[in-house]
Amino acid sequence: MVGIFLPKQRVLDFPITALRFEDQIQTILRWAIARESKTVCVANVHMLMEAHWNPEFASVLNNADIITPDGMPLVWMMRLLGVRYQDRVAGMDIFLALCKLAQTQNVSVFFAGSQPDILSLMQKRLEQEFPKLKIAGMEPLPFRPLTETEDKALIKMINNSGAGLVFVSLGCPKQEKWMAQHQDKIKAVMIGVGGVFPVYAGIHKRAPRLVRDLGFEWLYRWLQEPRRLWNRYTQTIPAFMWLALKQLLMSSSFSTPFRIRERYLGWRD
Repeated sequence: MVGIFLPKQRVLDFPITALRFEDQIQTILRWAIARESKTVCVANVHMLMEAHWNPEFASVLNNADIITPDGMPLVWMMRLLGVRYQDRVAGMDIFLALCKLAQTQNVSVFFAGSQPDILSLMQKRLEQEFPKLKIAGMEPLPFRPLTETEDKALIKMINNSGAGLVFVSLGCPKQEKWMAQHQDKIKAVMIGVGGVFPVYAGIHKRAPRLVRDLGFEWLYRWLQEPRRLWNRYTQTIPAFMWLALKQLLMSSSFSTPFRIRERYLGWRD
């Protein structure tokens, strides 16, 4: 099967897709139109540190078809390492862009995970903002693992729905592991979007543009959910800063930036 080789830039030894936002969106959309079974991980500091500490999860991340730089620290690292024009490819922006394009390209969308009340609020907003979007289905998933029978039923439901895109909201690293387990089983592009569902539903607020651009969205989220995020941030942020500094000091491209193509590098079998 002929496929596209996407340029990567390793950050903490994980291959982040080195394409501009629009190029990543168009790649995902092409896969969705063809209903190819692909996985898209939307990476931030937390995700990279989870993979750094957990070899099993590292394997999941390394085998993803696209890893987008969601967090600004990843974007800054990529720029320092030579990908000069890398922009942020964040979960909410991916969600909105693909919903907008899907309704014009006859691509139906499935929403998996989260809770019934959140999905209901999302559906109302989607119908207002994207009236021509084909919602193939919305299925909340339990906190516990699905039984084999339940999982087969879910796979059949998604495939029979005709969805080209499946947005998955189970939280990191659960959603990434779920997508990896369903590679080649679900005939659609699976995108792990974490906390996008409750934000889009209006349960949580997204940080203002200036806060996001300055790289302080994590602080904005922390203030909204201090108890849940305290341990995550105090453990992951200092560790990431230390590892990122070591990578920069050891990288020749930090002092002598190299050129990396921001379009596709070519075709391969």
